Amino acid sequence: MVKNTLKGIKAYSGTFGLMFKLGLWKYFGVPMAISFLTATLIFVLAYTLADDFGYYISKIWIWEWGHETFFFISEIISGILILVLGLLLFKHIVMALSAPFMGPVSEKIENYLLGNQNQKHKSGNFRTLLWRGIRINFRNLLMELMLTIPIIIIGFVPILGIVSTVLLFLLQAYYAGFGNMDYTLERHFSYRESVAFVKKNRGSAIGNGIVFMLFLFIPIIGIILVLPLSVTAATTETISLLKAQNKLKTNGL
Repeated sequence: MVKNTLKGIKAYSGTFGLMFKLGLWKYFGVPMAISFLTATLIFVLAYTLADDFGYYISKIWIWEWGHETFFFISEIISGILILVLGLLLFKHIVMALSAPFMGPVSEKIENYLLGNQNQKHKSGNFRTLLWRGIRINFRNLLMELMLTIPIIIIGFVPILGIVSTVLLFLLQAYYAGFGNMDYTLERHFSYRESVAFVKKNRGSAIGNGIVFMLFLFIPIIGIILVLPLSVTAATTETISLLKAQNKLKTNGL
């Protein structure tokens, strides 16, 4: 799995060149706007709600002494929890809403890589792609929430906090990579087949998602560029996996 993770990360090399060569930037306008607006909304909510959540958490401390200190800590904890939840929601919201735009882009990259640039459009229509994106990302959101809660709880145990942070990052990376890979898989697999394929190749998903998550820590620019770069990288790596496993549908070409 480590080898595939490194390959997933390495797939980002050359993405800028490929995007310029195929003239893909014009297709990324709406997804980039979705990313920016969603991130802005989540940041504003985290900033405004931290005090409110911190107030309710501080109610746990019933003693007068140390109350101000505990309230300050509560604000920090609530802010972190909101941001973690915000990052979790961010990628799934953006990926689901961007599916109708990213599917065709992924197809253009696939046709270029396979030398089928004259191949007819295989991706579904706007509604089909949107529904697929919502379905996949809603499923991933539920799964990620189920796994995130116990990991956060483990983080409150001394020493295990570092392990919890790493696990939380890798979990978010996996589901980010999952969503990026599905823009290609939707043309080759059913919903259930795609889930099984990503599980089998989870290393590649994690590798793609690691860079995706790191980009989110770059103010503004990272949030805007993260989807175009990660989808391009995921498409090239996913096509490579499909070819290696003889699961690439070519419609006879």
